[in-house]
Amino acid sequence: MIILGIDPGTNRIGYGVVETNDTATCFVDCGCIEFKTNTNSQANLNSLHAAVQRLIKKHRPNAVAVEKIFFFKNSKTVIAVSQSRGVILLAAAQTQTPIREFTPLQVKQAVSAYGRAQKKEVQKMVRLILGLDFDPSPDDAADALAVAVCAAHSVRDMGQETRDMV
Repeated sequence: MIILGIDPGTNRIGYGVVETNDTATCFVDCGCIEFKTNTNSQANLNSLHAAVQRLIKKHRPNAVAVEKIFFFKNSKTVIAVSQSRGVILLAAAQTQTPIREFTPLQVKQAVSAYGRAQKKEVQKMVRLILGLDFDPSPDDAADALAVAVCAAHSVRDMGQETRDMV
């Protein structure tokens, strides 16, 4: 099963792709979709939509896993990230790719067994889980891989009949 994990943001959206089976989860790809401006202009949202659809077309994931927005101190930031999330969810829905959503707490617990892990701890654990000889970077790409690993763990815990539906 191939999973595309996405860490939504405003000017940098991380993505990570893993392949998982009953015994292992392996690294496929990671990176960031970046914009020069920190605004969700129509052009940026259109570009984000196209980029997510290209990733889906390239990797043919069985599921897209997206981090949920949990808490923001800045209401302008939460609105901008919500707009990006909406575009990401739309791109996945338009390709009829199943969507899985996880809170930051769920993601951190899945990769580090500690829901309050710091970014560097998450990055290190993603490297160890995927057997990488490098730290995935930037942080947004590492976070997206963590989302994909979280989804892989949740799929592995499901029964076969449920996995077939994802």
